[in-house]
Amino acid sequence: MDVSSNESCNEVSTRLLFGAKLTVYSVIRYPEFLIIFRHMITPFLKGLLVLGIWLGTGWVQAQSYSSYMVGDTADITTATLPGTVLMGGAGDNDDALTWMLTRSGGGDIVVLRASGSDGYNDYLYSDLGVAVNSVETIVFNTAAAATDPYVIARIEQAEALWIAGGDQWDYISYWRDTPVETAINYLINEKQVPVGGTSAGMAIQGQGYFSAENGTVTSAQALMNPYANAVTIGYDDFIENPALQHIITDTHFDNPDRKGRLVAFMARLYTDQGIQPFAIACEEFTAVCIDENGIATVFGEYPAYDDFAWFVQVNCEGETIPEVCEDGEKLTWNRDAAALKVIKVPGRINGEGTVDLNDWKTITGADVTWENWWVEDGSLELESDAAAIDCSSSPTSLNTTAPSAVACFPNPAHTNLQLFLPVMGNVELMDLTGSVVYSRQHAAGTAVLPVNRLSNGIYILRFDGTYIDKVVIQH
Repeated sequence: MDVSSNESCNEVSTRLLFGAKLTVYSVIRYPEFLIIFRHMITPFLKGLLVLGIWLGTGWVQAQSYSSYMVGDTADITTATLPGTVLMGGAGDNDDALTWMLTRSGGGDIVVLRASGSDGYNDYLYSDLGVAVNSVETIVFNTAAAATDPYVIARIEQAEALWIAGGDQWDYISYWRDTPVETAINYLINEKQVPVGGTSAGMAIQGQGYFSAENGTVTSAQALMNPYANAVTIGYDDFIENPALQHIITDTHFDNPDRKGRLVAFMARLYTDQGIQPFAIACEEFTAVCIDENGIATVFGEYPAYDDFAWFVQVNCEGETIPEVCEDGEKLTWNRDAAALKVIKVPGRINGEGTVDLNDWKTITGADVTWENWWVEDGSLELESDAAAIDCSSSPTSLNTTAPSAVACFPNPAHTNLQLFLPVMGNVELMDLTGSVVYSRQHAAGTAVLPVNRLSNGIYILRFDGTYIDKVVIQH
């Protein structure tokens, strides 16, 4: 702050909240008044400055996210149905989002994104013709929003959650291992509301996922070296959706062609995690909706447009692991020119085409076809109009390897263990001494096992006497 004596009036200034400038003018021909005035005003200005800094800190915190609301601001609770929506990007599919809104029971819809603004609000609130209480879009401007109490509360109060497109690494780096991750998993596994996403919002939903931490990757790059720097694969450390166990997803499948990189992603999961992976991929303007019974319905505008979804699985006949999947080497996953069996389903407005994810072979709808995919020395090959998968001669049947046959989340479990059961059957938990600590008959669908009274440790999960998995109880 400077006082100049060569001007007719003096400008006494300080910068307050948001950079606003407070200016006090005093007449220089009354120097004694100026001195008195400055002594009086300085403590006042200092106080305002401190207040401005305090308020400014709050403002910066608030700006870690932006919120846009339409509808009733009062929270309501409605009866919901669980479900998963996977959308390929570019444009939103009205039929898939109507399916999601209907399952919300007319409650509060929350949209999460890391860029853009309120483009979904009116669309979801009124344009689709499904009455809902409210739609709120929360835009994450920084990672700090992932711990904001308001943001967490609004997610937990949602009766449906939609994750917009953008950069999936923003979502993963902002949300993984934060209260937002916990809130999303709460919606899926405890509150059981429909959750979906498009483009990046689809890409992050599987138990396996391409994180794009080092940017995107093309099919050619991934096939030439499945361990290239850009091939960043996460597994079992983010969103816990029983419907997508052992599944990785991919989007924009027709623009550009991403079949090759999806095969590389699956090869990495098989090699690194020791699992037989599955995949669901959507073309742009195409969506897959998975209900509580594991039935995947494909929506699109076929035959007016080539709107397809792909359901990719490892062939069950003979040896199945990739022949060559090493750092610096071209991928080879041939297995008699049929390493992967693929169901290609056209998406229709009425959702005629379906795939049963309990066995990954029961299908409905016209024009559904099977394909064989394989890779030889970094080159992807495809056979259209192939035979359907047949595991009758395989020692391991699809009923035990399909990811949705029996799925359990979370693992480790703290309070409850949630199961997805394809049929009615008996669920058992045994400790490592062989003692049965839980045994009960459950209907097909979702079952919740309370484990809060069990001791910390490793337990064996069995279904109708068949080993399913090891479960860690950790309070």
